[in-house]
Amino acid sequence: MNYPVNEIFETIQGEGAKTGVPSIFLRLQGCPVGCSWCDTKHTWEVDKTKLTDVENIINVSNTSDCWADLDEQMLLTRLQNYSAKHIVITGGEPCMYDLRPLTELLHDNGFTTQIETSGTFEIYTHKDTYVTVSPKVGMKGGYKVLESALNRANEIKHPVATEQHIEDLHALLAQVTHDNFVEVCLQPISQKKRATELAIAECIKNNWRLSVQMHKYLMID
Repeated sequence: MNYPVNEIFETIQGEGAKTGVPSIFLRLQGCPVGCSWCDTKHTWEVDKTKLTDVENIINVSNTSDCWADLDEQMLLTRLQNYSAKHIVITGGEPCMYDLRPLTELLHDNGFTTQIETSGTFEIYTHKDTYVTVSPKVGMKGGYKVLESALNRANEIKHPVATEQHIEDLHALLAQVTHDNFVEVCLQPISQKKRATELAIAECIKNNWRLSVQMHKYLMID
């Protein structure tokens, strides 16, 4: 299985329940969801004229729309050069792709994996992958958040700026039918004051968790 890789870099996870975990970010190219506040719009299109050499996407956190074409074995070889053993597969929308070949190989070689997804595509991954669904409701692309994605999630990390976002989240949580614990995190959009105040109040009210995008406050990748 080949994957269009926009960038690979090592840092600290800055969002959600795994905030603070040393992580290697593997960002895949391609996303049709169309979130207006997206801060990685350069990953939306998989333009074959932007295909580049792997060295141009290693150890960088960039805003380039270039990407390298790598299979799971090539990725494993690159990822083994880092200290961190936790791999965060993000995008773009990583669940556009079948992640089972990659995540199964990574787990077989001592890594843990995490996916950050909008929940708008079926999730194909290793059984022990930690799945973060950041549900995108009513976006320009017209994709619906899938009930199957919500029920696979270990964590639902919901972007919030208005009361409508809270109502959307309650409607989504009503679709979770299993009894397993799912961490719910509210993430203020763009760290705006009103959004942050709303998120804090709702976290206290519902016993949810606040996600503040720590990496942006620390000004790291």
